Amino acid sequence: MAQDIRELLKKHQPEKETGLSTGHEARFEAMLDRELGSSTSRRPGFYWMRIAAVAVVAFGLGYFGFQQLSADQADLGPAVVDAIDDSGNTTAPGLTLGDISPDLKKIEDFYTNGINVQLASLETDDENRELIDGYMLRLEELSKEYNTLNVELNEFGPTEATITALIDNLKLRLELLFRLKNKLQELKDTNNEQLNEIQA
Repeated sequence: MAQDIRELLKKHQPEKETGLSTGHEARFEAMLDRELGSSTSRRPGFYWMRIAAVAVVAFGLGYFGFQQLSADQADLGPAVVDAIDDSGNTTAPGLTLGDISPDLKKIEDFYTNGINVQLASLETDDENRELIDGYMLRLEELSKEYNTLNVELNEFGPTEATITALIDNLKLRLELLFRLKNKLQELKDTNNEQLNEIQA
C-alpha cells in the first residue's frame, strides 16, 4: 500500500481554475443598480451637498460662537475680561508652533479653541466672581509664561523642550478651566441643596 509521493506528484494533473464567466462583473453591477438604485449617477451631486452642508454648519457654529463670546465678554467684570484678552494674545510675532509643523498647528488650534470655548461658557455672578477672578489670575500667569516660551522659541529656535513646554502650557490652561467649571458646578449644586433645605 505504500506509494511513492514523488510518483504521485508526477502523475498529478492540476485542475483547471475556473474563472468567472464572461460578463459576470457587468451582470453583478446591473443587479446592484437594480437593488440599490444607480449610485454612480447620484454620487457627484450628493458629494457637493455634503460639502455645502458642512460649510453651512461650520458657518453657523462660528457665528453662534462669536455671538456667545462677544455677549459673554460684555457681561464679565474687568478682571475676567483682562484675563481673556491676555489669553487670546498667546503668540508673539515671529515663529509659532504652526510655523514648525502642521501637526503642531493642529494641536495649538485644538487647545486654543478649547480654552476660548471654556472661557466663553463661564457664567459669572456675585457669588462666584471671587473664585473666577482667582482662576483668571492663574490663567494670566500661564499666558505670560506662554509668551515667554514663544520668545524663547524665536530666539533659540525650536527645541523639543520648548515645544513640549508650549503644548503643556496650553494643556494646563485648558485643564485649569475644566477645574474651574467643576468648582462652579459644585458651588451651584451646594447653593441648590441649601436652597432646597431652606424650602423644605
